[in-house]
This record gives sequence, C-alpha cells and structure tokens, in this order.
Amino acid sequence: MLKGIENHRQSLLEINRKIRSLSTEEKYADNVKLLMSVPGIGLTTAMTFLTEIETIERFENSDFFAGYVGLVPTRHGSGEVIKTGEMTFRGQTTLKKSIVESAWIAVRIDPALSLVYNKLVKRMEPNKAIIRIARKLLNRIFYVLKNKKKYVTGIVK
Repeated sequence: MLKGIENHRQSLLEINRKIRSLSTEEKYADNVKLLMSVPGIGLTTAMTFLTEIETIERFENSDFFAGYVGLVPTRHGSGEVIKTGEMTFRGQTTLKKSIVESAWIAVRIDPALSLVYNKLVKRMEPNKAIIRIARKLLNRIFYVLKNKKKYVTGIVK
C-alpha cells in the first residue's frame, strides 16, 4: 500500500513538472500570467483552461464561452412557454469542475465576489450560490483573455 502511495506521489510530481514546463512555452506564458491574476485561478486551473479552449477568439461572447464550459441552465420550450432548470449536463466536465472549485477560493479572496456570494446565500443554498459565482468568475476569465488585461480586484460602487 505504501509503495502504491509513493508511486502516485511520484507520478503527481512528474505531472506537475510537465504542467510547469508547458506553462513557460511561448504559446501559453502570457495567458497563464493573465489567468493567474484572476482570484481562485492557479497554475493547474489556468493550464486546464488554456489547453481545453485552445483560443478565446473562437467564442463570440461570454455566453457562448459559458455554454461551451456548461455553466448555463437547461431550457425546455414549447411555443411561448420556456422553462429554465438546473445547470445543463452538457459542456466540458473538467472545465466545469475546475471553475466551481476556483469559485470557492475566489469568494474568500475577491471582495466583490464575496459580497455577491453573501447576498446570494441569504436566499438560496450555498451550492447553488457558488454556481452563480462560478459564472461570474467565468465572465472575468473571458474578459481577461479577450482583452489581454490583468484582473484588478475591487468593489464597484
């Protein structure tokens, strides 16, 4: 059992080394720095996003980006009646999980996201509120990558 744990630890170290070396390549280096300026986004999450989406230019706006990731509600419609439901099961599972985990960290770091989260928790479950924060975080990622500007933490009055 101990040998198995040691093997897992060694393979994890090897994977982290490869991720670090990949992040320094010219193709990813600038975008990794931009993404890591967003609260809750670390090196592994940044590289996951950059390798999965390839280029942000393929998305027309943040709604298309959110649809690709899968952070949009399901919609069922017939005629004039449209019902929206829970988060869709479609999308990139890896990206969806990464952004939700990053949102939990971001609400502790970013005052603006923390303020919104605290308001949402008053009227809904924390797990549902964090999905909305994840969508806001995804919008920030889209803005940072599209405009090539670092994220600035602050509260809009």
